[in-house]
Amino acid sequence: MNARRLTATLATTALVATPLAIATASPAAAADREFRYAGGQIDFDVEKDDGRFEVSVDIDDARPGSRWVVVLKQNGNRFYKQTVRADREGDVDIDRDRRDTRGRDTFKLRIKRVGADKTVTRTIRTR
Repeated sequence: MNARRLTATLATTALVATPLAIATASPAAAADREFRYAGGQIDFDVEKDDGRFEVSVDIDDARPGSRWVVVLKQNGNRFYKQTVRADREGDVDIDRDRRDTRGRDTFKLRIKRVGADKTVTRTIRTR
């Protein structure tokens, strides 16, 4: 097969496959904020699926046994506040489901490692 024919075949395949990938894409919408703080890798994620929000906070690579104060808010209303402890691998996993409210939703994470001087805040606004 010559180079032109191969290029044409590949281009046609890509054009046919692209609409199929779009048609099969999940209707879920997601946003996340990843950052380092106080020795840990923090992943704050909000995903909308089936009319509800799945909110998760993952702390990785923290000092095993370290304690963290985690506060989550939706549209200014607190729905989670706990002091959590990193496991033997230095991980913390928090998962919460929230209902979708009218209009845009704003989710806010406030996190502080116990004994650290500063608190960090991250915000995710939905569409």
